[in-house]
Amino acid sequence: MSNDSVWLRPRKQERRPLTLERIVAEAVALLDEEGEARLTMRHLAERLDTGSTTLYWHVKTKDDVLDLALDAVFGEVALPGGRSGWRERVAGLVTGWRAALLRHPWSIGLLDRPMMGPNALERTEFLYATLAGAGFAGPDLVAAAHSLSTFVTGSATTQAREQSATALDGHLRAQRDTYPTLAAHGLGHDWDDTFARGLGYLLDGMDR
Repeated sequence: MSNDSVWLRPRKQERRPLTLERIVAEAVALLDEEGEARLTMRHLAERLDTGSTTLYWHVKTKDDVLDLALDAVFGEVALPGGRSGWRERVAGLVTGWRAALLRHPWSIGLLDRPMMGPNALERTEFLYATLAGAGFAGPDLVAAAHSLSTFVTGSATTQAREQSATALDGHLRAQRDTYPTLAAHGLGHDWDDTFARGLGYLLDGMDR
């Protein structure tokens, strides 16, 4: 990872009326509406009705914008409170995380970036602290957290891909004799139910 990451540089004093928060909000809106391919510094500056020079005063590169936008998506994930048990807190966190990713499908393709933003770290800390409070420690704690995070990202990735690839359904229907189990069970998912069941299996195993 480059030492020139946006998370490692001191934040500059804001110039009005353009703020970093406004830049990030507009970047998220652009990504939602037009996708990552359309995100350029020039296009973002146009949407902000400002010059590129002013934009570059706040963020140096497109990578800066992507890192900030991805962390903003993590910021949408509520941290479960109250006196609920560890399973409920974990389930609330990862269910909210999946929902945030699916609201912003472009974010799924950015999950290989360093998760150094405050929102991502706060939620990762919450997950680890909740599991530690439930009695997980050492390698078991890391394995539990890793299993949950990869389940969320894998589920969101699969759903986003298959929702945009309807050709698979037709192919399976035409090949019922070759793939009978997939044809019987691999079509028409209720994605929310599938996710909830899979998460339940994971938590049941951890509980034991």
